[in-house]
Amino acid sequence: MPSLEVEKLSKRNHYEEITEQVKRLILDGKLKVGDKLPSTKQMSEQFGVGRSTTREALSALKAMGLIDIRQGGGCRVIRSLPVEMELPELKSLRMNRKTVLELLEARESLEVSNAAIAAVKRTEEDAAQLASLIAEMRRTAGDEAEGERLDLQFHLTLAKATHNTIMVRLFESIMNHIETAIHDIRRVELYASTAVAERLYTEHSAIFEAIKQQNSELAAERMKQHLQHIESIVRKHLGNS
Repeated sequence: MPSLEVEKLSKRNHYEEITEQVKRLILDGKLKVGDKLPSTKQMSEQFGVGRSTTREALSALKAMGLIDIRQGGGCRVIRSLPVEMELPELKSLRMNRKTVLELLEARESLEVSNAAIAAVKRTEEDAAQLASLIAEMRRTAGDEAEGERLDLQFHLTLAKATHNTIMVRLFESIMNHIETAIHDIRRVELYASTAVAERLYTEHSAIFEAIKQQNSELAAERMKQHLQHIESIVRKHLGNS
């Protein structure tokens, strides 16, 4: 695939510069509707930045309506002019900061309980399903779409291991709202960063080990640490406003 006509960035972590350069290529017709962008890895090398920075730029271009991000990470140009949006996705999200943080607080409360209950009530089949998901996480490390899917599947399987249908329904309801509210942050901050993805794998693995050992207190504590880590990343992205 040919290289983009771009300049390496002078400053680190300036996803705005990448966004502006790719946007300019589209507006100037050097990238046309239907054209496929280079891979995240190739673009990161061309710009001289980390993949998480490139993913953030792609997310911004998607918010402008210029590109489509396919499952598996492929990106294609879908418009030659940006859609005029009064509030880009992340800006509107910041306006609802209080709601997002309340959702995360509710999720922590529920999932810490789920982990404690699952450690006591889980069956051998539940443990085998969780073990399989952990193994798949290890195998697919670096695949952003798979990382996101497996993360959600792990927490849902854990909720089902409580053998309490109300807990499962509460979890699904809360997660539906969280998925909608912080989808872009999850993609950009959690799955595009190799370092964060590795830490998430370690945290999930530690939760699983506690449930496997049927150690209720340890499972609850490890789930709490994991979700507080996620919350710290989301808080950083939302800012303090």
